[in-house]
Amino acid sequence: MGALRGVLHKTPFLVGTHFTRKSPSSSVASTRLVVVQARAFANMVKAIKIYEHGGPEVLKWEDVEIGAPKEGEIRVKHKAIGVNFIDIYYRKGVYKTELPFIPGHEAVGVVTAVGPGLTGRKVGDLVAYAGNPLGSYTEQQILPAKVAVPVPPAIDPLVAASIMLKGMTAHFLVRRCFKVEPGQTVLVQAAAGGVGSLLCQWARALGATVIGTVSSEAKAAQATEDGCHHVIIYGKEDFVACVQRITDGKGVDVVYDSVGKDTFQGSLTCLKKRGYMVSYGQSSGTPDPIPLSSLAVKSLFLTRPSLMQYTETRDELLEAAGEVFANVASGILRVHVNHTYPLSQAAQAHADLEARKTTGSIVLIPDGN
Repeated sequence: MGALRGVLHKTPFLVGTHFTRKSPSSSVASTRLVVVQARAFANMVKAIKIYEHGGPEVLKWEDVEIGAPKEGEIRVKHKAIGVNFIDIYYRKGVYKTELPFIPGHEAVGVVTAVGPGLTGRKVGDLVAYAGNPLGSYTEQQILPAKVAVPVPPAIDPLVAASIMLKGMTAHFLVRRCFKVEPGQTVLVQAAAGGVGSLLCQWARALGATVIGTVSSEAKAAQATEDGCHHVIIYGKEDFVACVQRITDGKGVDVVYDSVGKDTFQGSLTCLKKRGYMVSYGQSSGTPDPIPLSSLAVKSLFLTRPSLMQYTETRDELLEAAGEVFANVASGILRVHVNHTYPLSQAAQAHADLEARKTTGSIVLIPDGN
């Protein structure tokens, strides 16, 4: 276990990957060059755009204009785009942003242009990004260079696109929000989902006993493959009663719950004294309010974390991405890219994800790639 824990804490890929800016030139020639470059790069690309909140049908496939990167920015031609449940929250208006907008928080692509004065990044680099800014459901995107990380040669771009947001989410959940240790018992709701699958693998590698809930026999098989010691099909069994039986009535140290309304109260009941309830999603809807005093019965901890607060600095981003890539390369994390769709069919991808027809990760491929 000592050797394994050493691997889990190494982040060899991304150490020291920072950027600097050259001093801006004041010459007229340089200014004219930037203007010429901006005109040269101004062209149309295909993207998914949302003009109103609603179902998958509000995802519109259309042309959008993209220009040249400004100071501190890069332009990236996408090779693969990750689909996450947070994209649905934005589409429905659960999470707010100004309309119209291009959805998406995650992608991998090749740098096709860099802004004036930027060093540390060059045309041809393969990079990945996850989190803010919005806008990955497009063939090409301009974004701040500081949010992109280099993709190691050992990682396939399709895998990288599916692992960045989910992998860094799993990272902060098991390593920082609640630090999983050997001998603990963990309950993962939606264990066959994109993040749930990684949580099960990572928690088991860290020495925990892993209990997972799923919605079908097929997903139960995947959860078992991903390291769950115990799998509960919550459509057939009472997961609270099952957890009590598995733990001899003691409860679990932590619950990772991305389901929300349908499982929230039961998840709280499954916790042992001083247990941690980590609510990181709400695929079934927003949980009903609870009185703060209800946590006092077992001195419970309740948190609703977000990846963006755990990767605010460049160093935090590099550490998280580096550990994820290292664990994928070493085989500790196995990525299931079970579903790919053309970017133009993003609406179908959303519909299938909401209907729980998918397992593992979903990736959109720009049409023509």
